[in-house]
Amino acid sequence: MPGGVDDPAAPSGGNTYDRRVCRDLSRLGWQVHEHAVAGDWPHPRAAARAELTRILRESADGTLVLLDGLVACTVPDIIVPEADRLRLAVLVHLPLGDETGLAPAVAAALDAKERRTLRAVAVVVATSAWAAGRLVDHHGLDPGRVHVAAPGADIAPLSTGTSSGADSAPRLLCVAAVIPRKGQHELVKALATVADLPWSCVCVGGLDRDPVYATRLRELIEEHGLGNRVHLAGPRTGPELNASYAAADLLVLASHAETYGMVVTEALARGVPVLATAVGGLPEAVGHAPDGSVPGVLVPPKDTAALASALRHWLREPGERHRSKAAARRRRTALAGWETTSRSLAKVLEQLQQDSRRTT
Repeated sequence: MPGGVDDPAAPSGGNTYDRRVCRDLSRLGWQVHEHAVAGDWPHPRAAARAELTRILRESADGTLVLLDGLVACTVPDIIVPEADRLRLAVLVHLPLGDETGLAPAVAAALDAKERRTLRAVAVVVATSAWAAGRLVDHHGLDPGRVHVAAPGADIAPLSTGTSSGADSAPRLLCVAAVIPRKGQHELVKALATVADLPWSCVCVGGLDRDPVYATRLRELIEEHGLGNRVHLAGPRTGPELNASYAAADLLVLASHAETYGMVVTEALARGVPVLATAVGGLPEAVGHAPDGSVPGVLVPPKDTAALASALRHWLREPGERHRSKAAARRRRTALAGWETTSRSLAKVLEQLQQDSRRTT
């Protein structure tokens, strides 16, 4: 079973998901042959298109192929002709047209390409129930062909955060690529309204995907006099990222669109509460503790005033900080692991394989 991923070297939720399921499917007994197709997806050049074409053409008839949607959905002219010969499954991390900042014509073109691809392949896998429903409704897909395999979480040691003393400044953490869809500009504006309160904020995430936006964000931070309180740390992985979570008191995420939001469960896996926008699959990721309590706060997207109000309440009220932290620690005990993700995906692929055998 070949698997196509977009860029394994780049730290992102989608790439983490792809790497984990490739590894865990092998542990479950699947023979996985991974193919990383280098290119500027979702706008591939000729070399990337040629490489993907070669991989698919060299796959034997009936081969089960799992493709990352960032790759497959951009090139229906390559995917659709192979849909009858191969058993194709596409894993959609984010609908292409949902990326923020796209020109309307570009978004519409990507959306049309995605629709052609997803209507042609045998199976579509989404990373949340919300995302599955959106794909069905938006692209007119057969609900029976769209399945959910939500990301898992690795339970980690509890965050130490800061002390509860009067002089302690809560540490806020935002983990997201610095791009318009992640809403860091709204977060900075909200933080500026609570500058009278003690806090610090570290923004972890790649700065090179949209350099113009990153520059504007730096200027906004300086404009509000927050240069010594908001730190753009760039991408972090492994022990360095773990240390960021371990030091955090609150994860803040102001996204405009998310199909799930793996950073939310990464925070909850350490008992860190969450302040996030109620958009897409984020409410699913935040979830509830076993006792029904919510491990944080959800606010409307693109609403700086609501975000600022929630921040002020959390920062000013020790009772709210204690409540959200306790709920996050209870939610931590109920998080599903990556084995659940891989078993859900394996079940979908097994059914696809059986269907293939019955039709040959």
